[in-house]
Parts: sequence; structure tokens; C-alpha cells
Amino acid sequence: MYVLQKLNRFVIPRTELTYPCHLLKMHQNAAAAPVDHVMPDFEDACPYEYKGEASRATMVEALKSVDFGTKVIAIRPNNISSKYFLGDLQAIMLGAPDRFHGIILPKSNEPKDIVHLAKLLDALEEQGGWTTRVQIEALIETPLGIVNAYQIATASDRMAGLIFGIADFAAAVGVRDNVENQNQNFHYAKQATVVAAKAAGLHAVDNAYLRLVRKDTSAEEAESIRAGLREKNLGAAGLGMDGTWVIHPQQAEIANECFTPSDEEIAKAKRAVEVYHEKGGGSIYDEEAGEFYDEATTKAKLVDLAKAVQAGKLDSEWLDAQAAKSKEVTGYDILEVMRRVA
Repeated sequence: MYVLQKLNRFVIPRTELTYPCHLLKMHQNAAAAPVDHVMPDFEDACPYEYKGEASRATMVEALKSVDFGTKVIAIRPNNISSKYFLGDLQAIMLGAPDRFHGIILPKSNEPKDIVHLAKLLDALEEQGGWTTRVQIEALIETPLGIVNAYQIATASDRMAGLIFGIADFAAAVGVRDNVENQNQNFHYAKQATVVAAKAAGLHAVDNAYLRLVRKDTSAEEAESIRAGLREKNLGAAGLGMDGTWVIHPQQAEIANECFTPSDEEIAKAKRAVEVYHEKGGGSIYDEEAGEFYDEATTKAKLVDLAKAVQAGKLDSEWLDAQAAKSKEVTGYDILEVMRRVA
């Protein structure tokens, strides 16, 4: 979860738009996109000729001149073993203090990678005169990263989330198709990322869907692409992912919808929570809905309804009151445990 201190709000990203950082126009397009989070990329999306000073200068200019509104801005430097990594970090930390919220660390293989980054951020925040604290998302995209996911997630109190990176992971394990059937082919890796993130109280973000509608795409093929995007994201949400990377604004509407409860789902969950408490808790049967509720299922509904609050579909005071009722009996607030509150 990102805590945006100056805006006094928190964000569990449903959509993270990744794009190359070396062109100012890309930043301007991203700022206008209907996404929760933007991720300018120094690494895989940046051409070799722009590595180093050229991309850094554009990135700093964008942070100073482009209005990203209330979006989370998290920047992906070159990986920690790259000769460009430290220079990327120094350029943005010293060139644009308090202008962004997070660092996305690619190729996060071991907890020591996060510890190293956190120490650098400590020093650069002090040197740059930061008044806010930069958070970290770790990109889990290797078998070693999957094995160490929980240790990575708990390596620093700057950690906000884990992201599953499918392309590099697929290459490493030898899976050729990383588009179709990916929730089946990569089920273990995705679920491991989710479990590690949630055990540490972080958000979990799914990989991008790599098919896009082009100008010359037929209507039939376009519909197939949109259906594939929806299927992938609904499946990822079913695995516990909180959101997904998107590689073009055209993917944002469907992706946001897949990771946001519908009005019908919100009403049903809200009523279930209210009925549960009205009937005194325990294991109860709701005759009108034809469903059983207990403490565990009610807590699950509270976590899901936190997404509705973030989407502006539900009043936060109502959710807080219901969570407090649960805490009176169980001794803990599920929203606090899962970091679904600021």
C-alpha cells in the first residue's frame, strides 16, 4: 500500500501503467490515463542509446513539469547490478525531491537487494532534503525472487508491494507462451507472490497483458484481445492480486473494473456484514440471501469493501465502524492487519 503523506490518502493500485521514461510525451500521455499508478521505466523499455544522462534529464524534467494529479508515481531504475542503477537513483532523488512516491526495483532476487536500496534512499533523502519518505515495490521476476519473496517483502519498512514480472520469469523457467493460459501456466509463481505480499501486509500486482488493439486490428480480433485482457485480470484477481500492470491506457478501463467490486457486489457484501453483526456474529444463516456467514467470511468482505472505499463507492466511516465491531470480539482489525487503511 502506498501512503501519500501530502495528499493524506492511501492507494492500493488497481492499475500500474508502465512506459519508457526517455520521451516527455510518454509522461504527458501517462498523466492523462485513467490509472492509479504510473511507472516510468529506465530499464527494459528504455532504448540503449538513451541509457544514462539523456533518460535521466527527461525523467527529472517530467517530474518537475508534468501534473500527474493524484496518481502514485513509482520509478523503475535499471536493475541493481547495472552500471546505470546508482546514477538513475541519484538523478531522480537529488533532481526531483518530493516529486514522486516510490522506487520499483527490478530483478529483486534477495532481501539484501532491498536493504541496499533502502540504505541508499536513507542517504539520498537526507542529501536531497526530502520531507516525504520514498516507498519500494519489488519486482519478482526470477525463480530466486519467488523463493525469497517473503524475505524480500519484509526486508524494509519502506516496502509497499510486490509485482510479478512474467516475461523474465518465463524466460528463466523455459515457458514459451506467457500470454495465453498464463494464470494456469504461472499459477504457482503468481500465488507465491500474492501469499508473500499478503503475509507482509503489502499489495500484490499482476504482470502485464501483452496484446494490444492496433489501428489495423479487425473488430473481431479487437474483441478477442479485450476478452483475453478481462479473463487474465479476473483470474489474477481470483488469485488475490490487487491490481495489474498495464502497458497502454487502452487497457485501463477493463483492468480497473476487474479489480474493483461492482455496485451489486458492494451492496451484497455491505448487507452481509450488517446482517452478520445484527444477528450477533458466530455462524449464521441469512435466509434472504440463502448464504451462511461467519467471522472469517465477514472479514473477507471487509477487505474487499476496502477496495470500494478507495474507488469512492463506499463511505470509509461505515467500513471503519464495521471493522471496529469485529475487533471488539477478535482483538484485531483485519483492515489494519492487511494494511487496508492509512
